[in-house]
Amino acid sequence: MNKEVTTTKIAIFQKKEIRKTIYKNEWWFSVADVIEVLTDTVDVRDYIKKMRKRDRELNAYWGTNCPPVEMVAKDGKKRKITSANTEGIFRIIQSIPSPKAEPFKRWLARVGYERIQEIEDPELATKRTRAIYKAKGYSDAWIEKRMRGIEVRETLTGEWKKRNVKEGQEYAILTAEISKATFGMTPSQYQKFKGLKRENLRDHMNDLELIFTMLGEASTTEIAKNKDTRGFIENKIAAREGGSVAGKARKDLELKSGKKVSTNKNYLLKKKDDKRLK
Repeated sequence: MNKEVTTTKIAIFQKKEIRKTIYKNEWWFSVADVIEVLTDTVDVRDYIKKMRKRDRELNAYWGTNCPPVEMVAKDGKKRKITSANTEGIFRIIQSIPSPKAEPFKRWLARVGYERIQEIEDPELATKRTRAIYKAKGYSDAWIEKRMRGIEVRETLTGEWKKRNVKEGQEYAILTAEISKATFGMTPSQYQKFKGLKRENLRDHMNDLELIFTMLGEASTTEIAKNKDTRGFIENKIAAREGGSVAGKARKDLELKSGKKVSTNKNYLLKKKDDKRLK
């Protein structure tokens, strides 16, 4: 039986981001992201509506070929996003008159092939993630912490799954509990604090923010294991306790260093500032 994996990853086509996730053991892509990249439209919903209206065959099988698949939405929360696999995206491309269509087809075929390689050698997925961060300009030291943070997060969600916590909303609530106890802010509040919209919050954290995020999640995992927590309520308590471990450590560091750990600075703004300087 195929397992649905809801971890959203970012693919890059001509320096633009396209969300993708593994569903039924293959890559599924955000239809809205693909259309935005190919057309540069400012109103993706309206474009899709008109495209479906003029292509009756595409419209007839839209629900089948483009089902809702869980990904990280523009507000940073996991939601059901209209998605399509490689075959479905190729069909959509047929309905879009765009000079980017041919290079996008080649890119799409390559990404699909990469998935086959990753199934045979899972280590390739990690290597590619590192390469994407490196291409975006992140330092090796930051990348190491980010990759370690991903491992810590996966370990935590693995524990939640074993302890009968439901994916989706319950995961989001527990994550918010850890973040609030660690930083005094939920992830959505933290995104606003940093001036982010659809960007991944952790990709815009500095070293210390990543470290305390890891501490909160690793502590929660340890507490859940040792107390053998079961169900949402018990794990919610564990999430608060795990986050408070990191929160106390953060406050202690801030007291002794005289500097706040949480900062509204982020990589996105740094890139914009660099462009202005040039």
